[in-house]
Amino acid sequence: MKFNKYIIFAILAAILYAISTPVAKILLADLSPTFIASLLYLGAGLGMAVIGYIRKKTTNHTYLKFTKNEILPIIGMILLDVLAPIMLMIGLNLSNPENVALLNNFEIVATSLFAFFIFKEVIPKRLRIAIVLITIASMILSVEDLRAFEFSIGSLFVVVAAISWGLENNLTRRLSFNDPLMVVVIKGIFSGLASLLIAIVLGVVTLDIKLILFTLLLGFVAYGLSIFFYVTAQRELGAAKTSAFYAFAPFVGAMLSLAIFQELPQINFFIALVIMGVGSYYAATEAKKKIEEVAIST
Repeated sequence: MKFNKYIIFAILAAILYAISTPVAKILLADLSPTFIASLLYLGAGLGMAVIGYIRKKTTNHTYLKFTKNEILPIIGMILLDVLAPIMLMIGLNLSNPENVALLNNFEIVATSLFAFFIFKEVIPKRLRIAIVLITIASMILSVEDLRAFEFSIGSLFVVVAAISWGLENNLTRRLSFNDPLMVVVIKGIFSGLASLLIAIVLGVVTLDIKLILFTLLLGFVAYGLSIFFYVTAQRELGAAKTSAFYAFAPFVGAMLSLAIFQELPQINFFIALVIMGVGSYYAATEAKKKIEEVAIST
């Protein structure tokens, strides 16, 4: 079972990221969506930079060096990592956190479709079924009032974020054979600084040291460590399969949100929860099956 550790890395990435949704919802009471997005990525980049410095002093690691061939994927990754978290925070500000947590699963659909149409990765049958089910569940979650069939504006922002991260996942896949820690440092610092500049221009920066430090810490744990494990997993599993295991995150985030805010969701949440659960099962079991086949063949 050569690749078991990479499955664990993907699941760890999911669990750590899941923390961010309910906690960020609380922070939105005092901080703007753009400012939170900038701090989350800066926390990720700066925290992993410190770990990188410690690693350099204590161990020897050899990774492929970045070349000019990686310039365009890096630029694309940074730009998408500016857009996606801002869209997510705006959507989170306008929606229930448990709905947002589940809608994050649409990232699986976006990642898989970009991987298939642009980067020519194979999408197996069970993963195709998962895509259909998760898309249906996402549409149900996007309905704010089933009786009036009114779509939620907040949900649309979350879907845009998921699509952006779906493309970004595939660009990051191009960098997964480089040092995954440095990938996180690059995307964290540059995306964070760009978002911070936008927040300054918009005049939405709040100089509350305690909140800033707490959000930076959240960024390090929920984004920095999570992205590091995600990129490491991508090295062996590929973008689509890693994203399938990452499907665990929205369910953890949704349960945490329900426990923290103790608000009963609308019926569409529970309908979508069941459909998305089945879709995620198909995605994860297909990924596991393919990985086992590769492990046996090697």
